[in-house]
Amino acid sequence: MSIFKAQVYEIKNVDALHIVKFSYADTTLSMMSLELDSNIKVGTNVHLYAKTNNIALAKNLTGDLSYSNQIKAKINSIQNGELLSKVILQGDIGTFESVITKDSASRMALEAGDEIVALIKASELSISEVLDD
Repeated sequence: MSIFKAQVYEIKNVDALHIVKFSYADTTLSMMSLELDSNIKVGTNVHLYAKTNNIALAKNLTGDLSYSNQIKAKINSIQNGELLSKVILQGDIGTFESVITKDSASRMALEAGDEIVALIKASELSISEVLDD
């Protein structure tokens, strides 16, 4: 699991659907949720999380994508297993990781030091902890 510290800066909702926007440093993150704790307000500090296998990676990205969360990062290291590769990343939101297939890591020729974009769908981002009470 990758965890990010962020602050709520906008909440939109229609019926039970919520779109919550967060900021940290120069990065904006968006989350889509059907349930939102009543403690979550604009200005609330939280920890967000995404499963490592829900973080896609793009190298030499061009064009528009529907992914709400596009995080510029640099590859710190890659740990290759038999089938999967764990990619340790460093971005404005801190250190986090992605798990992709070893075939994808090879096809993309990923190496430590590469600049990439980590992609997380808004529906795959969740609040793990409210830091303000």
